[in-house]
Amino acid sequence: MMKFRFRRQGADPHRDRLRHDLFAFSKTVEHGFPSQPSALAYDPVLRVMAIGTKAGAVKLYGAPGVELTGLHKETATVTQLHFLPASCSPGITRVTVVLPMAAAAMVCLGTEGGAVYFVTLPTLTLLEDKTLFPDEILQSVPDDYRCGKALGPVESIQEQPGNGSRLLIGYSRGLVVLWEQSTRVVQHLFLGNQQLESLAWEQSGKSIVSSHSDGGYMVWAVGGTGQRSQQPVMSTIPYGPFPCKAISKILWRTCESGNAFIIFSGGMPRASYGDRHCVSVLQGQTLATLDFTSRVIDFFTVQSAEVPEGGFENPRALVVLVEEELVAIDLQTPGWPTIPAPYLAPLHSSAITCSCHVSNVPLKLWERIVSVGEQQSPRQSSAAWPIDGGKNLAQEPTQRGLLLTGHEDGTVRFWDASGVSLKPLYKLGTANIFQTDCEHNDSLNQAGEEEWPPFRKVGCFDPYSDDPRLGVQKIALCKYTAKMVVAGTAGQVLVMELSDEKSEHAVSVATVDLLQDREGFTWKGHDRLAPRNGPLHFPAGFQPSVLVQCVPPAAVTAVTLHSEWNLVAFGTSHGFGLFDYYRRNPVLARCTLHPNDSLAMEGPLSRVKSLKKSLRQSFRRIRKSRVSGKKRLNANSPSSKVQEANAQLAEQAGPPEVEMTPVQRRIEPRSADDSLSGVVRCLYFADTFLRDAAHHGPTMWAGTNSGSVFAYALEVPSQEKFSERAVEAVLGKEIQLMHRAPVVAIAVLDGRGNPLPEPYEVSRDLAKAPDMQGSHSMLISSEEQFKVFTLPKVSAKTKFKLTAHEGCRVRKVALVSLASVGSEERLENCLACLTNLGDIHIFTVPSLRPQVHYSCIRKEDISGIASCVFTKHGQGFYLISPSEFERFSLSARNVTEPLCRLEVARLQDTSCLSNSSTVTPKLPQANGTHVPRGSEGQHSPSDSDRSPEAAVSPGPIDSPNSSLENPLDTTGDITVEEVKDFLASSEEAEQNLRNASEDEARPTGILIK
Repeated sequence: MMKFRFRRQGADPHRDRLRHDLFAFSKTVEHGFPSQPSALAYDPVLRVMAIGTKAGAVKLYGAPGVELTGLHKETATVTQLHFLPASCSPGITRVTVVLPMAAAAMVCLGTEGGAVYFVTLPTLTLLEDKTLFPDEILQSVPDDYRCGKALGPVESIQEQPGNGSRLLIGYSRGLVVLWEQSTRVVQHLFLGNQQLESLAWEQSGKSIVSSHSDGGYMVWAVGGTGQRSQQPVMSTIPYGPFPCKAISKILWRTCESGNAFIIFSGGMPRASYGDRHCVSVLQGQTLATLDFTSRVIDFFTVQSAEVPEGGFENPRALVVLVEEELVAIDLQTPGWPTIPAPYLAPLHSSAITCSCHVSNVPLKLWERIVSVGEQQSPRQSSAAWPIDGGKNLAQEPTQRGLLLTGHEDGTVRFWDASGVSLKPLYKLGTANIFQTDCEHNDSLNQAGEEEWPPFRKVGCFDPYSDDPRLGVQKIALCKYTAKMVVAGTAGQVLVMELSDEKSEHAVSVATVDLLQDREGFTWKGHDRLAPRNGPLHFPAGFQPSVLVQCVPPAAVTAVTLHSEWNLVAFGTSHGFGLFDYYRRNPVLARCTLHPNDSLAMEGPLSRVKSLKKSLRQSFRRIRKSRVSGKKRLNANSPSSKVQEANAQLAEQAGPPEVEMTPVQRRIEPRSADDSLSGVVRCLYFADTFLRDAAHHGPTMWAGTNSGSVFAYALEVPSQEKFSERAVEAVLGKEIQLMHRAPVVAIAVLDGRGNPLPEPYEVSRDLAKAPDMQGSHSMLISSEEQFKVFTLPKVSAKTKFKLTAHEGCRVRKVALVSLASVGSEERLENCLACLTNLGDIHIFTVPSLRPQVHYSCIRKEDISGIASCVFTKHGQGFYLISPSEFERFSLSARNVTEPLCRLEVARLQDTSCLSNSSTVTPKLPQANGTHVPRGSEGQHSPSDSDRSPEAAVSPGPIDSPNSSLENPLDTTGDITVEEVKDFLASSEEAEQNLRNASEDEARPTGILIK
């Protein structure tokens, strides 16, 4: 009897060191717009901006690349943000009004009861002798105005310009008081009779402006001691005379060129435009009503921090934070155009439906994409980004990375993902190719712009889609030929090519029937999109040449492009097709439906349930149970014993160096007639050995939901004969995985075990030629296991069952190339996979030895797991909210994270500081439990693995988007135990405080790395 022995691997110190140099998991930066912002603050001295969220996060932004994130230990909405003098840390409070005093280390707090308290900084000690109660103010108020009524909550507190001892205090009832702190005397009373909303000083300190609940504002003159003003100098309701909504905030900014700026939010006519979200900019007779698509949170102007006496503020820009985006307006350019933002991009301007990353983009293609993107927005300002505090110390990225996102409205957006800031480059639209209602909506918008108020659409957030069938499902881009494939929800597959010039041409339409006239199937889903007829106008950018329409028009589930062979392959829930876009004719169509799979005919937009289908499934289960009962009765027959022995040998067969997992549950085979078994999950082109071991050639591979793999040998003519000969496809192999798990990915490895290069990489000397002398291998990744087969025999070589962990399923797979920290030339190709539990596992290829695994995403975060995309060099992105990508790295060398410096002055009392001068904006753990690098990635972190700076970092312990109010809950609550795991000990904190005190004499700053 033969005995199989498997050598169990012992500890290999060399491999452990190499593993330490190759793998390191960290969550580095969050791209996009913060979910559910709730507060905004700006420091004109540091020139940095802070945004608070409902989840308790505080994010600091300066110049591009200067980013810092902090998070409360408990989920608490940030209601107000204020930069304190001589400190970069924003103070957060829940009181109604907060005013940090510029001249003294003190804060004024206005309360709902009408009292004003004074608190010292940074000790937060209450100065009881300075407290101002409403009764003291009422003594100076005339009896006829008092009428026994309370003053109401404090709505606003403002310091008088040039005289910090005088405070302008506004109460909800309408009374405004100029209070002298030193003598505790009321200098001036402004007896307003409208409910107060906001106050602002004119720069000289001789006038004030107040905004009110009736949609109007008033200008008051400031006089001497003891004066009372019952009537304002000027009172107006800008959008009257009909009832208007309240003006919630108003600013008065002087301008050297003449008329001052009056900027306010709200004030819209209640009946006609009460649902609009607007900020109005008024200068003299010029009025612009900036119309946003989401609620206005706050706004501020950017101007010089210090204005000389008698000088002018001359605001450079207006920055508006709305619920879904941040918009900057250039106030020094005629027409007040918008300034493109280098960060905080609203990724969710239309809901993200898919994403794709392209590494090492050639410079020529990059410049062309940037150029066509700039042509799309000629009305934007060329002014520099006004928030430019801090200094970005990160080196320029050595590689250009593109992140492509497909959206529900049929657009594809191109993002510069090379560095910390995710910058928009270009927007591609596909809706204009089809007959939709877009033109009708545009005409309505144009008609509205001519009416009063003079609305002007600002921002790009537009969550509404004209037709859900336009949604982009899959994207493929060839970076060497600038060809792209965009596939959608209604079975549309667009082949596009980048053009530097606008053009007008007709789009060829081809139809591919994936059912192949199979009887008994009736499509119950949505109709196909009707293409427009005749020549269409296309601006510079990616322009469609061919539209391939799948029939039935089900959502495209897989797509791949081979620009060297002029072929595109696509798959749906019904089958897959191959199309020659050079000759513009279909090459192949294959139906993958099981005879009993009727659910695939209902479509994603249909919710039809059939009684006939339910009855059929019930009878099928009864029939299966009877058959299995008969098999159990014949289990003692000689033939069944032989089959059982063969099955056991097949399970054990494998190379002797493979380490067997000690505990593995048996894979339960799936039924062949499961619903949606015909869904095509992956498609792959490869130049490899399929027919015999002597000749290699073009092949196409397709994997389905039922564990089937189809391999086709392709006859592709040479480039000189493309127009003469057609491409032919012949079925070479058909593989059925025994456990019938869905095939997630397919890849072919050359004789050295390396992945095959992309099209044109070898011919353009951008990659080494693959080894065609040795035997090739095929790696098939299913939801339950990885398996390597030899080619062309397709015999099992190595496998790894990921079901060693109960219920673990593969969701995303990628072959990544990781460089060693010690030497960039030391590269190792690995298989990275994300499971349904949110864990990332890394294996060697082709031996499939497990290396490390990390907890990355919460298993409950289904949206985050589904949105994950890996890069070729060991990084990745996934959505933590509808508007934010979390970026992570699996490589110890290739890490993209903020590295910046912010020069600040220290507070005199450092007893309350818990951080040294060096802080990290993002800990390696942000939305799960971080497993540090090591031999197996399993041990707890040692003291040497954690720097003192990280130990006391004010950075986030978890991703900030864990609010229960978030409609896309992608993170989770933080427990006290989780926080304690990543906080420093008391001894470490005391040591850092001593270091902070010793360093006071040195040049101060914050180094973010």
